[in-house]
Amino acid sequence: MIERLIEALAQLTPPGAADLGIGPLITVLLVSMASSFFIAYLYQVFYRARATGSQVYRAFPLMGISITAIFISVQFSLPLSLGLLGALSIVRFRTPIKEPEEIGFILLVIATSLSAATFNLTFLGLVLAIAVLALLVLRSRVPLVSVRLADGMLMVSLPSSEAARLEELLGLLRERLPHGALDSVSEGDGGVSISYRFRRLAQADVPALHGSIKALIGSAQPSVFFHEAGDL
Repeated sequence: MIERLIEALAQLTPPGAADLGIGPLITVLLVSMASSFFIAYLYQVFYRARATGSQVYRAFPLMGISITAIFISVQFSLPLSLGLLGALSIVRFRTPIKEPEEIGFILLVIATSLSAATFNLTFLGLVLAIAVLALLVLRSRVPLVSVRLADGMLMVSLPSSEAARLEELLGLLRERLPHGALDSVSEGDGGVSISYRFRRLAQADVPALHGSIKALIGSAQPSVFFHEAGDL
């Protein structure tokens, strides 16, 4: 029964694909699916908890399988490839890309899917390895290599009566956050508010930072915001 099913499937495939056999075709589809799951995992690890993210990673597995299947079919049939080219020329996708990194991850899915469709699995592995290396470099703390300008933001509000002690507060922040920088100082009827970008602040150190600010100026109201949940 299984042999008849395989023979029937082979008869439905284009001549070039039929010469390969059903086994290699299933293998590359599974490899494409596995690489798409891995890329989705990378997206969650390196770009999780984004405020405007569309959770596009959930579509990566189906995108990988679909792209691989399309290009396997196209490369063995010239009429089908011409028909597909004409059909795609009138397709317009209007859904906006909410995060710039989504474009990179979608292109990575397409690249690995094309590698699987052309049976170039070695190149697929190299693409994934170099992509992981690039993400690690972007996430690193090495100056002039990492593109991360800040891990979070510290907001401190002072009443008008304590505005004269602003320099003392800034001196404390320069001491406690040596890799940070002053972002802005704004003054209004309610008092003075400062924004201070920081790097390399562990969540375990937040209570101590909060306590030192309150010890210096008891009426200060500090708030710490991390750009990513669980950032360290």
